[in-house]
Amino acid sequence: MPALTIKNIPDSLYEQLKNAAELHRRSINSEVIVCLEKILAPAKITPADRLSRIEQLRSSIKTNSITPEEIEQAINNGRP
Repeated sequence: MPALTIKNIPDSLYEQLKNAAELHRRSINSEVIVCLEKILAPAKITPADRLSRIEQLRSSIKTNSITPEEIEQAINNGRP
């Protein structure tokens, strides 16, 4: 497995990391790995959460803000 050396960690950040590792009963190395996984790994979204987000987006879209005539005009303007 690859190894990683991190230099110049601010003292306050190191103390936070050390405290979190102790709280979770992990080594500092393991705590760093868990923190990186949380940030870099894609978040798992449940279907219910995804549907809720879609419904929120749909409700924020204004309906009938473009008329059929404006659509036709935009299509015709884009043609040679």
